[in-house]
Amino acid sequence: MVIEQILALNLFEAAGLVTGLLAVWLLIRQNIWTWPVGLAYAIVSVVVFVEAKLYADVILHLFYVAMNAYGWWYWLYGGNRGQDDALHVSSTPLRQGLLLAGASVIGIGLMGAALSRWTDADYAYWDSATTVLSFAAMWMMARKQVENWLLWFLVDVIAVVLYLVKGLNLYAILYGVYLAMAISGWLAWRRSMLNRPG
Repeated sequence: MVIEQILALNLFEAAGLVTGLLAVWLLIRQNIWTWPVGLAYAIVSVVVFVEAKLYADVILHLFYVAMNAYGWWYWLYGGNRGQDDALHVSSTPLRQGLLLAGASVIGIGLMGAALSRWTDADYAYWDSATTVLSFAAMWMMARKQVENWLLWFLVDVIAVVLYLVKGLNLYAILYGVYLAMAISGWLAWRRSMLNRPG
């Protein structure tokens, strides 16, 4: 029974790894299939993190479930469409960027304080930073705003260092791959935005 659970969990982890990397690869290419693949990744990850009793990650991935559904809808029906009826990459409006930055700072402070006070969390503020900045980056990603890649870059840098310090070397490698993908995504989306006619 225990062996079956371990094998099942490893299959879920493997599915999460594959779908997570595939979703980012599709996102870089602005492919609409990023959203259903990302939705599958988020659902699988909820199961993995519930089993691992990592409840902050459960909350984050439940947010990813909702944002993948929203992003899928938004890329199909919302936003700044051109004559070709496609959603185009855009810059984050200044007011929205300032609101996201302010909310992120407050969110990191509140979550870090809560984790420091009521849990035995290590590096509570750095861990909170990756979570809160991921919320903001996911929102911007769903809206097809190029600056989402800058936030993912920051999240990935913090995560790589945090995971190395904690001895989670495989996760550090995974987030190193995500870091390279964030750079690639920034370059691809920026080029798409700058080369758009009109």
